[in-house]
Amino acid sequence: MMIRVPAIVFIMPAAIFDIDGTLVDTYDAHHASWIEVSAHIGHDLQEDQFARQFGRMNDPIIRELFEFAGRSSPGSDEIRSLADRKEADFRSIIEDAFPEMPGATELVAALHEAGWRLAAGTSAPAENADMFRSKLGCGPLFETIVTGDDVQHGKPDPEVFLMAAERLGVEPVECIVIEDAPAGVEAAQRAGMASVGFCSKGRTRDELSAADLVIDSLDELDPDVMRSLLGG
Repeated sequence: MMIRVPAIVFIMPAAIFDIDGTLVDTYDAHHASWIEVSAHIGHDLQEDQFARQFGRMNDPIIRELFEFAGRSSPGSDEIRSLADRKEADFRSIIEDAFPEMPGATELVAALHEAGWRLAAGTSAPAENADMFRSKLGCGPLFETIVTGDDVQHGKPDPEVFLMAAERLGVEPVECIVIEDAPAGVEAAQRAGMASVGFCSKGRTRDELSAADLVIDSLDELDPDVMRSLLGG
């Protein structure tokens, strides 16, 4: 009598990276470009206001800046114009001196070598993501990048991470999100994914305490550390 032995299925875990403030040190460049837009709107942007907004999609940030300036809510055309202006300014700041986050390429390369599936999920528009992918040393290793242009709802809504998992063909429980923003950590939780909170510039460990692991440097991560967060 032949005994059938169930096949053992090896699940390749997936890492979904945020980009701004995680793979690329964009805090200062975004701060500078938002100061310019805020001045145009009529508001003197304070750094604590910027830090709280950092990592969100442009539309709600611009609406909030109009509120700060005591102005009526802008229409969609004005929001689009201001967002395009801000992002063009941002890209011009970082294009010549691209601020790749220390340890980013090494970590992504190690995960790729260990067989991890790789994606990025960002609030940034597609044009920014294309630049990041071309300039990051690890850019070609990402199978897919979900941008703010791909989703209807920004973080902390989980849509961006769920779409990344769907594109990779993996279940949320097989994914770990690496994020620097509290809204991103919340989005990972709402997606049913494990998360790493990266305390990069402008963040505090307390803000990221809801993550499964909080780090101060990407050098603290490797495939074994990350797999342990999945219970394996």
